[in-house]
Amino acid sequence: MHNNTFGPYRAGFGGLLALVGLLALAACSSPDPEQPAAGAAPSAAPGANTTIFLGARVIVGDGSVLENASFAVTDGRFGAVGVTFEAPEGATRVDLAGMTVMPMMLDTHTHLSTEREPLIADLERRASFGVSAALSLGMDATEAPFQVRSEDLAGAARYLTAGRGITAPEPGRNEAPHWVTTEDEARAAVRDEAARQVDILKLWVDDRNGMYEKLSPALYTAVIDEAHKNGLRVTAHIFELEDAKGLLRAGVDAFAHGIRDTDVDDEVIGLFRERPDFVVVPNLPNRGVATDLSWLRGQIPDDQFETAQTAVATDNPDQQAAFGIQARNLARLSAEGVKIALGTDGNVPWGPHLEMADMVVAGMTEAQVIVAATGTAAQLLRLEDAGTIEAGKSADFIVLEANPLENITNTRRISAVYLRGAAVDRGA
Repeated sequence: MHNNTFGPYRAGFGGLLALVGLLALAACSSPDPEQPAAGAAPSAAPGANTTIFLGARVIVGDGSVLENASFAVTDGRFGAVGVTFEAPEGATRVDLAGMTVMPMMLDTHTHLSTEREPLIADLERRASFGVSAALSLGMDATEAPFQVRSEDLAGAARYLTAGRGITAPEPGRNEAPHWVTTEDEARAAVRDEAARQVDILKLWVDDRNGMYEKLSPALYTAVIDEAHKNGLRVTAHIFELEDAKGLLRAGVDAFAHGIRDTDVDDEVIGLFRERPDFVVVPNLPNRGVATDLSWLRGQIPDDQFETAQTAVATDNPDQQAAFGIQARNLARLSAEGVKIALGTDGNVPWGPHLEMADMVVAGMTEAQVIVAATGTAAQLLRLEDAGTIEAGKSADFIVLEANPLENITNTRRISAVYLRGAAVDRGA
């Protein structure tokens, strides 16, 4: 039997159970009282389904970091993490010395394809860039997204959906959301989505630069009240500070954007402080500065690369001003202790890496941004088995060639991605 000692202990009660199990397996050297019949095939080694990853820096996803740590993966889930344990006989060993491991990211604001095959392709692309789950917010009017949500697809990120969102009428825009003009219509729309068992409810409160009449306080209050009666949380698309205040007073559970028209004031900070579990998904805009996307070469088709690079090849003062407002607001909310989660508001599979860099530019630390993209994002999505590297959770993790705590762009230096314990074929 191989006797290997790994890292300092960290894992809580679940980790203790995993530790006890591993030690028990490692200690089984005496023959079983009930011997197999002569000529019977020998049973598999105790650790035949276990892989031990050795010697990495492990960013847990809750703000803690384990240096020179190791962890076990069995049947797609983490076993002992960063503990001193004996590897069971037959376990596979993977040397990660010099590497950094972090949980896969979760994108809490996307708009993906709405037909089955394109949607599955979207989720596969996201997995290849280190995203384990994606929430689509409010444009899913067909049944295909709900069917895909219920399936466990190898090599594809998990899918969650808000179904059809709720807004005031917006002729000429996407007709997937419910358009409501009365409280009865608003409540009926909520009940329709509750019957579809959506993961969260989405509403829009925005006049689209004066083009439409925005959803009124009476209507969004009715939406939030009816949603809560049906056991649903509500996230809101917002733009203006005053709407953010009204929605907070009405009991909304999250914002799908940051405040974009002006700097936040003390009044709204006070409202946030009254809601310690509230989550803001900033969805920062383009910074408006010339950006080098050469790190994407070879990871996406050449025509997609050229299109993406051209879009960010020059400075844009208007974009810089818009980013400045939202960056200041994000920095203050983060400093005030408001929970922040990652979202990208689109269908760019590598978008989370860009968003994380923007969040650091805005004033958050690398460590805070990684927690926002992993542990806090999982909490917002209510995925209890995701977001952190802990015993019993789904083994969704990224192996990086460099430390993102030193430079957030190191999340792009992906050596391997493991989703539910299986290596993702990133070249597919």
